[in-house]
Amino acid sequence: MSAFGYTDESPAGGGEDGQRRAGHWNDRPRHHCGLFGVYGVPDAARVLLRGLMALQHRGEEGAGVAVSDGRVVRAVRAMGLVAEMAERNAAELAALRGRIGIGHVRYSTTGASDLRNVQPIAVECRDGVWAIAHNGNLTNAAELRARCQALGAIFQTGTDSEILLHMLAHPRFVRRPSPLVAALKTLRGAFSFLLLHRDELIAVRDRYGFRPLCLGRLGGGHVIASESCALHQVGAEFVREIEPGEILRIGPGGLTRETFAAARARAGQCVFEHIYFARPDSRLFGEGVHELRVRFGRRLAQEHPVRADVVIPIPDSGVSAGIGFARETGLPLDFGFIRNHYIGRTFIQPSSAERTDAADLKLAIVADVVRGRRVVVVDDSLVRGTTVRRRVRALREAGATEVHVRIASPPVRWPCHFGIDFPTRSELAAATRAPDEIAEIIGADTLGYLSLHGLRAELSQPYRYCTGCFTGRYPEPVRSAAPKFAFEPLLEAATEAHR
Repeated sequence: MSAFGYTDESPAGGGEDGQRRAGHWNDRPRHHCGLFGVYGVPDAARVLLRGLMALQHRGEEGAGVAVSDGRVVRAVRAMGLVAEMAERNAAELAALRGRIGIGHVRYSTTGASDLRNVQPIAVECRDGVWAIAHNGNLTNAAELRARCQALGAIFQTGTDSEILLHMLAHPRFVRRPSPLVAALKTLRGAFSFLLLHRDELIAVRDRYGFRPLCLGRLGGGHVIASESCALHQVGAEFVREIEPGEILRIGPGGLTRETFAAARARAGQCVFEHIYFARPDSRLFGEGVHELRVRFGRRLAQEHPVRADVVIPIPDSGVSAGIGFARETGLPLDFGFIRNHYIGRTFIQPSSAERTDAADLKLAIVADVVRGRRVVVVDDSLVRGTTVRRRVRALREAGATEVHVRIASPPVRWPCHFGIDFPTRSELAAATRAPDEIAEIIGADTLGYLSLHGLRAELSQPYRYCTGCFTGRYPEPVRSAAPKFAFEPLLEAATEAHR
């Protein structure tokens, strides 16, 4: 661990295991990341680890923490899960002394699945060490990165997150009354940031509020988290959400608030947070996740009723909608699928054949539940359709007489540029196909999606959500979003040379 505290520990779960976590399960949207920060909390490193474990569902590729004692910032980062990182780096974590810190769990949307891209990223500037953790995706990253490099900046990672650190260190911004405000005004896209600087913790949310971020109180200190479930995990009390365009500073003088952008009448809160990403016990964007998903399921049943014998949800994110569907129809709800909890939520293998094997390992069918019965399968979303096709076939092999698929969200027809690594439009099953066509491809008797109208009807403030992946209309124009590996040319060249 260096004096100013930037530690690259040996990859936990690296090698083949690390590469397997580099992608996602066939038919699921890719996750983004989870943020957790503390201020004025004894044994900050321990609390950070507990909070990150509650956010593990938001990213499984890598995890890290950075802790400040008010003078020195030290960091520990590793590939793999939080528990793996903690076990393999126990001595280094025990040496992290301080009451201020930030933590991060990563799922890559920009940059390769590599240790150097794991966050928090820490750098030493003339005003001390800055550490940063980011959830989201900067849509003007290529332009800003090129501008920084033209001025002499040397980048150490393949992520878009590092751009903000270079801007904060550049004289153009340092000379401003508020360098952070000036830098943030140039960023476009989705970003929730946690910044650690000396004796100060800073939380930032983009002008549209794409990604969630909330404030909690723990004893005499404060906690910042991507989801409220992480506050509960450490015993913190929920206070409020960080507002879009807000900078919240927590320092020796208490909490201070400023804005870098005016509030938008039509915000861009990601509706997929409620559909899939967030944990059911979280509350975000002013709504309880589980109860909202139950309402989606009820509405889905109203829009697409079917004669059947049993409702079986896809665990875990389809369960709440499955409950709603069963309640509305009066059909029994049963465990037709059992999830193997020892397979990671985003488990993947390098080749397509191995990805298929991974999908088969993740869920097992309870044949006695489906044999000789008409089955309704409820899931949260359908992206490519490859996995659901295998599920339908497996249900028929187990003896289901009919299989009706119900999706508790509208058809995904457009890519996301704001932190969800959806495939290109050509890979999306619903981009050019009607539900009946998709039903035939996946082998289902019928397929029904929750309508966009139905989805919006269940949201308390529908105008505050981004539904671009369903409509192609985004809160903010996207001129030229960089591909995921756009900033990894040297890594790619090295890999090719190694082959």
